[in-house]
Amino acid sequence: MALWLKEWKLGIIQTNAGVGVLGGGCHDNGCWPLKRSGTLRSSSESSDYNPEPPSIHNRTFCAFRPQRNEVRTRRHATFSVVVAIDFGTTSSGYAFSFASDPEAIHMMRKWEGGDPGVAHQKTPTCLLLTPEGAFHSFGYTARDSFHDLDPEEAREWLYFEKFKMKIHSASDLTMKTELEAVNGKKVQALEVFAHALRFFKQQAVQELKDQCPALPERDAIRWVITVPAIWKQPAKQFMREAAYLAGLVPPESPEQLLIALEPEAASIYCRKLRLNQLMDLSEGPRGPHGRRAPDLPIDSSFRQAREQLRRSRHSRTFLVESGVGELWSEMQTGKTATSCPTAAGGPWALTVHQIEQPQSPLKELHKGCGGPYGAVGVDLAFERLLCQIFGADFLSAFKAKRPAAWVDLTIAFEARKRTAAPHRSSPLNVSLPFSFIDFYRKHRGHNVETALKRSSVNLVKWSSQGMLRMSPEAMNELFQPTISQIVQHIAELLGRPEVQGVKFLFLVGGFAESAVLQQAVQSSFGGLCRVIVPQDVGLTILKGAVLFGLDPTIVRVRRSPLTYGVGVLNKFVEGKHPKEKLLVKEGKHWCTDVLEKFVSVDQSVALGEVVRRSYCPARSGQRKIIINVYCCATDDAVYITDPGVRKCGTISLDLDDVDVGGSHSPKRAGRREIRASMQFGDTEIKVTALDVQTAKSVKASIDFLSN
Repeated sequence: MALWLKEWKLGIIQTNAGVGVLGGGCHDNGCWPLKRSGTLRSSSESSDYNPEPPSIHNRTFCAFRPQRNEVRTRRHATFSVVVAIDFGTTSSGYAFSFASDPEAIHMMRKWEGGDPGVAHQKTPTCLLLTPEGAFHSFGYTARDSFHDLDPEEAREWLYFEKFKMKIHSASDLTMKTELEAVNGKKVQALEVFAHALRFFKQQAVQELKDQCPALPERDAIRWVITVPAIWKQPAKQFMREAAYLAGLVPPESPEQLLIALEPEAASIYCRKLRLNQLMDLSEGPRGPHGRRAPDLPIDSSFRQAREQLRRSRHSRTFLVESGVGELWSEMQTGKTATSCPTAAGGPWALTVHQIEQPQSPLKELHKGCGGPYGAVGVDLAFERLLCQIFGADFLSAFKAKRPAAWVDLTIAFEARKRTAAPHRSSPLNVSLPFSFIDFYRKHRGHNVETALKRSSVNLVKWSSQGMLRMSPEAMNELFQPTISQIVQHIAELLGRPEVQGVKFLFLVGGFAESAVLQQAVQSSFGGLCRVIVPQDVGLTILKGAVLFGLDPTIVRVRRSPLTYGVGVLNKFVEGKHPKEKLLVKEGKHWCTDVLEKFVSVDQSVALGEVVRRSYCPARSGQRKIIINVYCCATDDAVYITDPGVRKCGTISLDLDDVDVGGSHSPKRAGRREIRASMQFGDTEIKVTALDVQTAKSVKASIDFLSN
């Protein structure tokens, strides 16, 4: 009996439904902690659920077993091919590699369409739906089809572009969140993302079947989808749900789909680089055998890299090193960090990875951080400039009445934006669509040239060829807010003690092609570390995602982006706990709303490390256990009612498949143990559960989208 009491502890459950569950865990003061781990409901309770707080007489006793964190060996599903989808803000694409030949990464087929002078390794993240909401096209085809529509007809069609950012910015993301098309009409975001992912699935599967007719579609493919490192759990779960809806994998086989973090994917690929596959901005380009060539201006280095990239596009297959690339061989044995800002079109992120030995896996030294805008921030600055010249009311009306023409204008600006350089001397001409000029004249009663003369913008002139003539200074000013934010964030991160000694700073993603960004980062940090741009910078994340799919264990340690835990009851300590938290039950004093932490913000968590908690159904016949999960951005929160602490999700343990009757009599119901195992060291938070008495799996899920 004494042994049993040593392993088990008793406590009171506080729940709104009068039934509850007790979470495991020991405390320094050796008390018998009282856990308030969430609301537990049986299948028969939904109709008589009482939202009022229960009386003391409704509180239920049960038991829990304290558990320690353990490391679980990760099991890999069998697959024949890895297909990675880089779902970008401005452009997207896919690549694949066969498990039998992991050193060869095959890029997607060449896309039809494109803009003159702009390489189309990927296709624009543009989706066109019919007025009824059915899929019509994606990418260049969607953009060109929308352009060809009659202006009045275009107002009925649903065209979406750069919609990935909306998922990051949505503070209350749910399965019902809607996205607004350029014509102002709304569609459920889950449907929009599913249409896009379904398109890539069809393209990739068809290409694989053309190469391997005998390859089965089901269970043979492991899918990988890239997301920004700064995306929170709801956004990651949203992308997974969209993939299920698109038919990439069935919900009952979640292991066939991996979520890859963009900076991680970039680091994974960059460690494979050879010296002739990168541009070192700190020391100039390298010649044969890795010898440094004479220093060249940033613009010259950039043009040289672009020319090498153009030549390499004749082949769609890239070979990677079986071990690590020459770049890593230059490192001395010991701790070396790699900083990788994902300067893509949309959200940009910065993370720091460490590699202690050339062949060792990556270890995250600082959790991913960043901001909402990369190259899109420049687009927004251009839009503000147009509002300053022509008026915000006109621009809103033009976008609503002439949505296809507005898309044409953004395309024209994108082409000019890519040619911006810090030392450029010639102006950049942005072509205005005829419908813009005509609509403005009818809207204002005078022409656009008059508007430019009347505005306070001195660095933008009117060209007789129907173009806005922007001086180099005007274009660079559009870059400055976004670039200044990126540079400031990098400086703050590199100043942290835990990331001292960074040797390499990699710029990857679409925005990293910008010579303006390259020059700003090099001038700010070239003296601290080597600033490196991979040769195929726009495909770095995509290739790294393929490598991650081939070996998901390559990143062994990650940092928790937030503090996660549950609300519990602990023994009340006079002078330590506030009086308003006092709860008296049967002569015992308890402190309510205590935050019991599973993991703390910025805590190192190993891949496969498991946090275990045991929960006991409050009575025989209970069908479901629901546990509220709380999170915050600091590690000093004590109560779930503290500022910044919020309910972020729920853990559901479904007991329908567990024998809750028969041998489990009401007398023994309180002792039944459901052991939940949570993993925080992966790119997604995962939960599994087991009925300890029967050794049977319990259906477990964690939901971040239903709050």
